Amino acid sequence: MSLTDRQRELRDAFIAERGFWAPPFEAILQADPDFLAAYLEFSSVPIRGGALEPKVCELIYLAVDAATTHLHEAGTRAHIQAALRHGATRAEIMEVLELTSVLGIHTITMAVPILLDELGESEVATLTPQQEELKRQFVTRRGFWAGPWDAVLTTDPAFFAAYLEFSSVPWRTGVLLPKIKELIYVAIDASTTHLHADGTRGHIRLALRRGATREEVMAVLELTSVLGIHTATMAVPILLDEWQRAGQQGEL
Repeated sequence: MSLTDRQRELRDAFIAERGFWAPPFEAILQADPDFLAAYLEFSSVPIRGGALEPKVCELIYLAVDAATTHLHEAGTRAHIQAALRHGATRAEIMEVLELTSVLGIHTITMAVPILLDELGESEVATLTPQQEELKRQFVTRRGFWAGPWDAVLTTDPAFFAAYLEFSSVPWRTGVLLPKIKELIYVAIDASTTHLHADGTRGHIRLALRRGATREEVMAVLELTSVLGIHTATMAVPILLDEWQRAGQQGEL
């Protein structure tokens, strides 16, 4: 399908603003240029604001797309490519993936207190010296402690210790600033596919404590909020394909 002058201008503006182009956006451009123009403006606000450098913006996008609650492969690849163009190193990208890989632990922090409550064991037992040491290590490495961790620690100390080691790798050997690590956590907890309020609050608090500004945290939330466009990037190509398959003619 040939593009109108306006569609070509919009595609060029998208590439100039966002630094990439992909087939799903071509489909949206054909189906509804006004919608694509509005999305371009919406998604560009946090980038233009400049609170976060472009590389960090791409790392936030990467975390949200690669999170286990979304697993958007095309977006993950596109934002790895963009992050590399903006100077990210392999180590930085790997660290984002390691930080994001801990998201599954919320199965445990949500469900173990429920298990104990249903067993009539909602009162957390007194910690043993070994458990106290694990708690101390967790607080030292991660900078916080929350109620659900008491339940996990007392129910299965071996599992807690293994998670502590797993989640500590990017903190022990990583290259990103502590505030950036916390902003990654904010993004994946606040993402529409997760909406984990307690985690979002805890990691916003830690990000601020580690030097993040109000503007930086707001930029992370704005970047994360554009996730909804994947409804269109997934479905509009299907719409155009099925429209053509049905033998329809003319504009949608």
